Amino acid sequence: MLCTPAMVAGRAGRRGENRRVTTWAAGVPGILVLPSGRLVRGRGLRRPLPAGAEPEFGVYLLGSAPPPVTWESRWLRWPDFRLPADHAQAAEVLREAWRRAATERVEIACGGGRGRTGTALACLAVLDGVPPGEAVAYVRERYDRRAVETPWQRRYISRFPTR
Repeated sequence: MLCTPAMVAGRAGRRGENRRVTTWAAGVPGILVLPSGRLVRGRGLRRPLPAGAEPEFGVYLLGSAPPPVTWESRWLRWPDFRLPADHAQAAEVLREAWRRAATERVEIACGGGRGRTGTALACLAVLDGVPPGEAVAYVRERYDRRAVETPWQRRYISRFPTR
């Protein structure tokens, strides 16, 4: 399904009610457009929350628990410059983020918004059909030219499970 910034009407909500769903706007800084058209926002938590719509779902990649937010979120224990503490949990949470990005505003964030966030965004690109060997370049071209900071982050992406 191709997601656009347009409203998608008539989808069942979390509690069964009908609700209108919007995704992020393409072309806004920090928004990564995946090949399927899904839009995901990456950001650094050390910066202020961007203006505009809040996320509906967030994935926070930090060594310690993130500050509370008003939207649904998941925390992955992921120390700076390293890899997630639990690879199976990371794969599960990133698959959930990818699925939800089809109809919801999904944000992926770490402290600076480059290494861990870029790595997670590259994993979402792999889930979306980008070959693992091209995912880092895809994210650097479309999100941040300095995304994915370490050799082990690149290796993690190359081995990321798609199922």
